[in-house]
Amino acid sequence: MLHAYLRGTHYEMGLQWGRSLAREGHFILENTPLAPSKERLAYAGACLPVYQKYFPAVLEEMRGLAGGQGCAFEQIAAVLLSMYALPPAHACSCFAVKTPRGALLGRNSDFYTAMEGRNLNAIYVPADGGYAFTGNTTAFIEMEDGVNARGLAVGLTSVPARAIAPGMNAGLLLRCILETCASVDEAIGFLKSVPIGSAQTLTLADAAGEIAVVECDARGLAAVRPEAGQSWVCATNMFCRLPSAPPPDGDDWFARRRYETLERALGAGAPTDAAGAQELLAGKRGFLCQYNRAEGRDTVWSAIYDLGRGGIFRAEGNPARVPFRRDLRFAL
Repeated sequence: MLHAYLRGTHYEMGLQWGRSLAREGHFILENTPLAPSKERLAYAGACLPVYQKYFPAVLEEMRGLAGGQGCAFEQIAAVLLSMYALPPAHACSCFAVKTPRGALLGRNSDFYTAMEGRNLNAIYVPADGGYAFTGNTTAFIEMEDGVNARGLAVGLTSVPARAIAPGMNAGLLLRCILETCASVDEAIGFLKSVPIGSAQTLTLADAAGEIAVVECDARGLAAVRPEAGQSWVCATNMFCRLPSAPPPDGDDWFARRRYETLERALGAGAPTDAAGAQELLAGKRGFLCQYNRAEGRDTVWSAIYDLGRGGIFRAEGNPARVPFRRDLRFAL
């Protein structure tokens, strides 16, 4: 897993990261299954006005990234703005729990093993507005889980889309939430206000102990809170409240089985600390990360955000085989 500490304006952070990748011989346009086709270029162009209105800073970061990579902004935008909306997508598992000490969020990131050498853990400290945060991603400057300086943690799972439309995608929705929202309620308010392009769940937990899962796509949004007497919420690569489409290739990476594992384990006794969360994410309470790596897919990292105790833990590989380590570089 790569690591980056980025500080400065959004343009400067993009330039810094683009140059850093180039020095290591990593060029985004040469190492992505999402080549900037005519379809992706057209879709990205239709999305640009949405980002210009709701998250213009990230467009500046993309311009910096393109400069550091020595390529055209339009090509970088075609890759990053079409991600999650146009396949392939990710297959992940996420849960959040209210504990006596505060909220706890855990997430497994499941993706192709061929791409795992470019997975990123980053700390961002924007100088031109926005909260500092740390997060993890397979997608360069988009984020797939993370926590910000206000103690708001978020994790995503991709869902097959009923339809796509010009709008913000999963990784940039999550990134924007980390930079601009301080609570679960603020994040839900933001999601209700912005055009959404891709289909996803976003699991949310904050320093006040609030938790929720938001199911959202281009056609609708449902905010799911814990039921009466329940202290947890969970999500995999499917909707429970909104309609969703079947996966394009018929392969959902065991989404239903993983969801049933989370539901059963959390219902029988939700973890109240990072140690309990590690057991669940490592598959010790049912199928969650037990992929056949020979098929080219696996859980490529696992993250835990213990907001009540101020702890961040990460296994930089499949948590059934790789130990969790506490990350002390970012203070909650």
